[in-house]
Formats: sequence, C-alpha cells, structure tokens
Amino acid sequence: MDSLTAQDRAMLDLEREWWSTSGGKETAIVERVGLSPVRYYQRLNRLLDTAAALAHDPVTVNRLRRTRAKGRADG
Repeated sequence: MDSLTAQDRAMLDLEREWWSTSGGKETAIVERVGLSPVRYYQRLNRLLDTAAALAHDPVTVNRLRRTRAKGRADG
C-alpha cells in the first residue's frame, strides 16, 4: 500500500473541516499545507485515487470522490 506524506495527511485533515467561505479555506491551504490553491487541488485530485488516502480517512475520501464524480457528470 502507498504511504501518505505529512503533507498528504494535512490535506485530508483540511478537507475534513467545514468551510463557510472559500477565502478562509484558500488561506488555510497556503498557511497549513504550503501550496497554492491550484496546486493543492491538483494534488488532492490525485491523492483521492490512492488506497493509502482511502485507508487513512475513508469518510472524507469517499465524500470527495462522490463530489468529484457529480461535478464530472454535471459537466
């Protein structure tokens, strides 16, 4: 199984939180993960397809996978 980096775990932890505004989340992405929002979402998209991410936080990963699939279907 793939292993997660500390940054991967931080990304999943960030996604577990509730965000009322996108600006607050974008600030947290830069401050807590150290990536630009664009780069963050690129990495997150790849991370969601890993077995390690699913094992680490199945609820969050499955929720994000459903959201991603819905976005592609609406698309």
